Amino acid sequence: MEKLEIKAEVSIDDAGTITGLAWPFGSADSVGDVIEKGAFALPSRLPILIEHDQSQVVGVWESAAETDAGLEVKGRLFVEGVDPARKARELMQRKSITGLSIGFHADRFEYLPTGGRKFDGLTVTEISLCRRPVHPGARITSVKSMEQEITHMENESPAEANTELKAANDNLAALTSRLDKLEAKANRPVAANDNGDAPKEASAAFGNFLRLGRENLGDMHRKALTVANDAPNYVLAPEEVSGEFLRNLVEWSPVRSIADVRTIGTHTIILPKRTGVTNAKWTGEATSSEASQPTFDQMEIPVKELTTHVDLSNWLIEDSGATAEREVRLALAEDFAKKEGTAFVNGSAAAEPKGFMAEAGIAAHVNGHATNISADALISLLYSLPGIFRNAGSWAMNGSTLAAVRKLKDGNGNYLWQPSYQAGQPETILGRPVVELIDMPDVAADAFPIVFGDFKTGYRIYDRLDLAILPNHFLLATEGLVRFHARRRVGAGVVRPDAFRKLKMATS
Repeated sequence: MEKLEIKAEVSIDDAGTITGLAWPFGSADSVGDVIEKGAFALPSRLPILIEHDQSQVVGVWESAAETDAGLEVKGRLFVEGVDPARKARELMQRKSITGLSIGFHADRFEYLPTGGRKFDGLTVTEISLCRRPVHPGARITSVKSMEQEITHMENESPAEANTELKAANDNLAALTSRLDKLEAKANRPVAANDNGDAPKEASAAFGNFLRLGRENLGDMHRKALTVANDAPNYVLAPEEVSGEFLRNLVEWSPVRSIADVRTIGTHTIILPKRTGVTNAKWTGEATSSEASQPTFDQMEIPVKELTTHVDLSNWLIEDSGATAEREVRLALAEDFAKKEGTAFVNGSAAAEPKGFMAEAGIAAHVNGHATNISADALISLLYSLPGIFRNAGSWAMNGSTLAAVRKLKDGNGNYLWQPSYQAGQPETILGRPVVELIDMPDVAADAFPIVFGDFKTGYRIYDRLDLAILPNHFLLATEGLVRFHARRRVGAGVVRPDAFRKLKMATS
């Protein structure tokens, strides 16, 4: 995936020739990054963009070279044929745009103790005109006005002028072609276009926090962190990291993919629960109706806390570079998901969310045999559920039970289990999808190895705190390890027992 890393803002000139310093050597930018002399890899020509917007190509940088001062560039705006270039000239004349910014692919870099990076190798892909440079030294040094350009052209011979005009037209054609390709790429469906936005400051700060610890961060990165209110030493993962974490959870905890998952801001949820219905009656003409009063109760779903820690080697963290956050996230997601997956199925302890298999209100259907699953029992179980839940229901069982069910046939010799021949569609049993849950009981006498129901309606998960992390760089320092303490808060419970049916392995 190609991404532009914006490290200095651009300053722009008016409609003539631009000469500027895109990156000064010997000083860091406002986020602490430093680029060493000799690090730049430069193509022969680069596009001039506005604020790194690929749709606004306003000119071409005709030369770029490293000097003792820094990366010096010279270019020309297409003010005669491109409207955004003329608008850019107006902004520059009013001093609204005064900075330069480079976009590049990082090839070689190392992290600095201050939290920034020192680049030893990078490939420049574009240089933009910007309002507020990240590096205050990235400025335009001189601009030739239109009058200067006209004077220069008057002194040229017709042949020289024609040569320059042809070169400019060739440049414009090449850049227009490139712009058309970028526009087509941007119009692709999201699923087919894997080019995401550049990492946000919060994500960059969180990655540095994991590698260096909070005390070693610069002021800018420290301010970008969000500290947990109920645990001041823990730092909350930013939205991008938290979203990826939850997607990783689903891979290990499939209950999340079929349940109703919500986010809350309190330590408990009180839900109204209807325990009776109104008593409607058929009446004749001019017959008065009778009043009826439905009854209600309340149910509570408390939020529980899940904690863990993971130890990662210094080598893994250092070598992972910008993906240190990914290594920590994946390690924690697997651990958290296994624990919460078990709780969502069988949780019954006071410190756990309540699992659906521990809900006493779910009705059971007898299999008719203590150890062998009956095909007739599955059909009866399916149709014992009201149609409103049955039509949205899913089967849940573990792998060994699923293997036994796959061998079952109906009276015509057809397998009850049906494979999926369409991409994205699940396998089915009696026309309803199957979810494999490793924590479901095995087939055994008096066990409940299969449950069928509408999980979206009947089982609810409340996320209170997605992911909070506290790295300890000192506890295992002599062993070359960093311990990451992590915590999250989640509650869960059955809100509609009538949306489920369990299969009991018994004769009666």
